[in-house]
Amino acid sequence: MALTHNLGFPRIGAQRELKKALEAYWRREIDEDRLQTIAGELRKQHWILQRDAGIDLIPVGDFALYDQMLNTTALLGAAPARFNAGSEEIGLDMYFAMARGTPSQSAMEMTKWFDTNYHYIVPEFNADTTFRIASSQLFNEVAEAKALGISPKVVLIGPLTYLYLGKEIEPGFNRLDLLSRLLPIYREILARLASLGVEWVQMDEPLLALDLNDAWLANLDQAYAALKDAGTKLPKLLLATYFEAVDNHAARLKNLPVDGLHIDLCRAPAQLDAFLDDYPTGKVLSLGVIDGRNVWRADLIRALSVLKQAQFVLGERLWVAPSCSLLHCPVNLELESRLEGEIKNWLAFAAQKLSEVSVLGRGLNQGEDAIREKLDASNKARQERRESPRIHNPLMQERLLRLTQQDSARTSPFAVRQTLQRQRFQLPLLPTTTIGSFPQTPEIRQARAAFRKGELGNLQYLEAMRKEIEFAIKKQEEIGLDVLVHGEPERNDMVEYFGEQLWGYAFTENGWVQSYGSRCVKPPILYGDIYRPEPMTVDWIQYAQSQTVKPVKGMLTGPITMLMWSFVRDDQPRSLTALQLALAIRDEVADLERAGIGVIQIDEPAFREGLPLKKADWKEYLQWAVEAFRVSSSGVRDDTQIHTHMCYSEFNDILPAIADMGADVITIETSRSRMELLDGFGQFKYPNEIGPGVYDIHSPRIPETGQMLELLEKACLVINPQQLWVNPDCGLKTRSWPEVVTSLERMVEAARLLRERLEISQTETLPA
Repeated sequence: MALTHNLGFPRIGAQRELKKALEAYWRREIDEDRLQTIAGELRKQHWILQRDAGIDLIPVGDFALYDQMLNTTALLGAAPARFNAGSEEIGLDMYFAMARGTPSQSAMEMTKWFDTNYHYIVPEFNADTTFRIASSQLFNEVAEAKALGISPKVVLIGPLTYLYLGKEIEPGFNRLDLLSRLLPIYREILARLASLGVEWVQMDEPLLALDLNDAWLANLDQAYAALKDAGTKLPKLLLATYFEAVDNHAARLKNLPVDGLHIDLCRAPAQLDAFLDDYPTGKVLSLGVIDGRNVWRADLIRALSVLKQAQFVLGERLWVAPSCSLLHCPVNLELESRLEGEIKNWLAFAAQKLSEVSVLGRGLNQGEDAIREKLDASNKARQERRESPRIHNPLMQERLLRLTQQDSARTSPFAVRQTLQRQRFQLPLLPTTTIGSFPQTPEIRQARAAFRKGELGNLQYLEAMRKEIEFAIKKQEEIGLDVLVHGEPERNDMVEYFGEQLWGYAFTENGWVQSYGSRCVKPPILYGDIYRPEPMTVDWIQYAQSQTVKPVKGMLTGPITMLMWSFVRDDQPRSLTALQLALAIRDEVADLERAGIGVIQIDEPAFREGLPLKKADWKEYLQWAVEAFRVSSSGVRDDTQIHTHMCYSEFNDILPAIADMGADVITIETSRSRMELLDGFGQFKYPNEIGPGVYDIHSPRIPETGQMLELLEKACLVINPQQLWVNPDCGLKTRSWPEVVTSLERMVEAARLLRERLEISQTETLPA
């Protein structure tokens, strides 16, 4: 009999119960016991939901109060020494200190999980790193599940992926050298799980989807040989890969001493043949045929056909699963009461995807007749979607036909533009600015909610938002910033806000997805051709500019981020959808310029996220992604300054493409890495201006002036000060005004001090 299983489930709760509990705990409104009680209730609900959906093996260990990689760091006792890592047990205080920092210690670095918008806390390694079991949380959760009658399949980050996704904090040290210390602890964990009656452990090794060198591959073989040869009875291991094809490693993986493999057939359907060919007897093959990263209903007829092909070879050794953890999907479509019926019928969230997995399992085990009704409904929904008149917009099709190569090029080279922009804005050396948003206070959220419900009229809402804009402008002038922002009080989310004003998008009430920690986003659903019927931001930015003589940035979200942070249609190439988005943003840029706005920021924090995992596919992506940005930004005069922002990514491999985007100023996140990310820009000799973040906005910690000054001095060793801007890492919407004001005052002071030092230094070196 083919078994069904799930690789992971969203942990935030259908109504973001975990987010609310975490933030209440951080505000000291609830204690640890209450937080753990809420977390336990969520785990129970999710396990029961999966069991009731017909899933045979249910994941345990996929739940985290902040991040699963951070859970692994705690489990392995690998906390950095600065967090007093010598203590026997890593408790909640240390756990959150690693993620969020403390008044005296900066948080650990955070970056994107492969090519998703989920962020993980990056492990830190040096020659002194040791490992031990330092958290009992996983084992407690196994006991919880078994008490409910759940047969747990424990989920662990595999040892190779854990090391690969970490970073060395000691020059010349190779983190792979730690594998021999790490494997005995993994064996201890497996032995303890076996003593609790765990039969299967899912060992996640998504690093296999990347381009790996021979050292990592050789150590993969050695690692799993060591885990199998432990001298005691251990659980069976299912090695899970996802996000990309791994058929280049098919022979190696089939020969690994594990009891099963999982492969992603949604991202890489063509890889199946390589695994079915001479698949080892007695080894399970799990096929991810339900897309764990998008929200469209599955083509059940096609999926069942693929599974039956595999069943012919594998028999009962075939398992059915989503492609990856359902962490990347909203929880339950049934909670959407306002979503238009036609569009809703095209969708499946996490709970519905489990039902699809279960249906396919029944079809394999009981025959197609047992699921005929489900197959027919799936086929009908997909046909209705293909034929729906709302999918194709003739206005956008006409606009694409008019697009020329000149539409993706600025009129003059950067050196000419830079001169004209400096003449226009007369900014000082090391100009200061912020990334865009200011605190979303309870008053702002209440006003927006009342407006949506019809409890606040248009004029009242306009007055409320203008009052917030006036406040933000006044505060920035008091702080002494050089280039201001309007603060974005009217915006719920940087993608959703724009999507709501574009044709081709649909929106949910509860389609929340975790981005990091307690931060959740509600990706809009991009189902059809994009078209901008009217200006989206001009009135707000124009009003902000009327309140000050300093330049105010127009704030827009770029086409690649709009694409990556939406659930995107799968019926045409993403490159074409990106170009449609670029044309909509281009029109907005032109309207802002006509309204007198001279600085326009087109944020692209997801640009690196969209990069394919295999280097062989990079060139094609970078060509259309760069073109989309250039189309969105190139229809302006030379003295209009285009900014972009990117965060929490490794940029070194794609710096030529970033330079080719042609933004006059780029701001990036660098504070957690202490300017390490800036080194690549210096070595590449990045030609335009750049603002490395000096203030980690994802931590409640308020940095000292001296700490920001130190970071700026490090930046000056890498980048010519004439190219440097001074700014926080990212937007400030999640912070409070007292934190923001103090931090920005110190940031402005750090810029002033360095400005004075540089001016003195230049004076001293002038000839007599």
